[in-house]
Amino acid sequence: MAIRQKTLATSVTVSGKGLHTGVEVSLKINPAPENHGISFKRVDIKGQPVIKADCDIVVDTSRGTTIGSNGIVVNTIEHVMAAITGMGIDNALIDIDNEETPIMDGSSRYFTQALLKAGTVEQEAEKKVFSVDKVLTYKDEANKVELTIIPDDTFRLSVMIDFETEVLSTQHATLENIEGFNSEISNCRTFVFLHDLEFLLANNLIKGGDLGNAIIFVDKEISQEELNRLAKLFNKPTVKVLKKGILNNIDLHFENEPARHKLLDLVGDLALAGSSFKGHVIARRPGHKANVEFAKIIKKHMTEKETNRFLPPFDIYAEPIYDINQIKKLLPHRPPFLLVDKIIDIDEKSVAGIKNVTMNEDFFVGHFPDEPVMPGVLQVEAMAQTGGIFILSQMEDPENYVTYFMKIDKVKFRSKVVPGDTLVFVCTLISPIRRGLVHMLGKGYVGNKQVIEAEMLAQIAKKNSK
Repeated sequence: MAIRQKTLATSVTVSGKGLHTGVEVSLKINPAPENHGISFKRVDIKGQPVIKADCDIVVDTSRGTTIGSNGIVVNTIEHVMAAITGMGIDNALIDIDNEETPIMDGSSRYFTQALLKAGTVEQEAEKKVFSVDKVLTYKDEANKVELTIIPDDTFRLSVMIDFETEVLSTQHATLENIEGFNSEISNCRTFVFLHDLEFLLANNLIKGGDLGNAIIFVDKEISQEELNRLAKLFNKPTVKVLKKGILNNIDLHFENEPARHKLLDLVGDLALAGSSFKGHVIARRPGHKANVEFAKIIKKHMTEKETNRFLPPFDIYAEPIYDINQIKKLLPHRPPFLLVDKIIDIDEKSVAGIKNVTMNEDFFVGHFPDEPVMPGVLQVEAMAQTGGIFILSQMEDPENYVTYFMKIDKVKFRSKVVPGDTLVFVCTLISPIRRGLVHMLGKGYVGNKQVIEAEMLAQIAKKNSK
């Protein structure tokens, strides 16, 4: 069953201060059309430029993830992107009236709550979910960072952090399915060490920060005088250090909240790969720079896979798009002239179908019985039937239509096909379908070897018409 793309049912707004700029910012998440993806629109700039949420245009990862184009940037997008991913939203246009998203409480919670309030709607277009089919890895050995993805039937994440300090050493967090993001990860806040906080404050780098939008770990001895200074700085009556080395600014939602927040950041950054994917991500000491580099690796793999989608090697054991019973509802052919066993892939221009060649075929009785070879004309017929399935699958009422050959051209047989072979036929549109005429290039493969090709012209006609 096809999964459909989703967008918001209505627009929703979240407002607050940017962490680093300290400026009030309004972020409005709007519905977007099919295949739009996620993008940000700087409505405060003349021309309202749109910047796509894409790992290839990340321009900074030092204090969050920043995307930019032609000198226009949007900072700290990871928490918004994580919330959108957690909601399963494929298409959204985000209006923002400053250069940085609102930090809120340092988590994705407020964005998730807003999206839940807005709701989602299914769109007509099918959602593309890529299956990562090999192990991909990013390593930064100097910083003991390693991110790996292994094939899996869902999108899973396992994260380990280790800051090698007494107050925050090794922690783990896992997310077995993205559907658990809202309840298990969304409200997990960012964190900072006190010595880093002091540096940021001294350099005027977190103008919008306060004690309510980060967990602050104290990894050194701190005097009461310093605590009083922090209390005054953040407009708090008192500040003290708890036994676990955490300032009493907030209570932890989970014992491993820091690790869960790193997982949250990872979800948001990997969304910049541009498409949903399946695979088990295992991350050791992840950070924005590593996350974005890993997103680029995954994006490259998905791009190559899509480019080579209808080239061998094929996954002949993949769950079929159409099995034999579904094919019989599309094609009028019946044995012994139904020559396609299943369809394993299909998109807007191409289709891939399988014919399993066995010794039990009727034609082997008379076609070289002592050295059986599948007749070339039947290979062409099987390839045409594969194309016919593609054509009829586009029709709202395929049972009322049939396809007829009008022309076969440039037929080439490159190798013989024998019992035991699995034939994979790929048919691709040469030009758009016009006035009921379909022009396709067909190729047939056994393993990685091409055995046949031909150009075919067919006509779509209503049944029982002349």
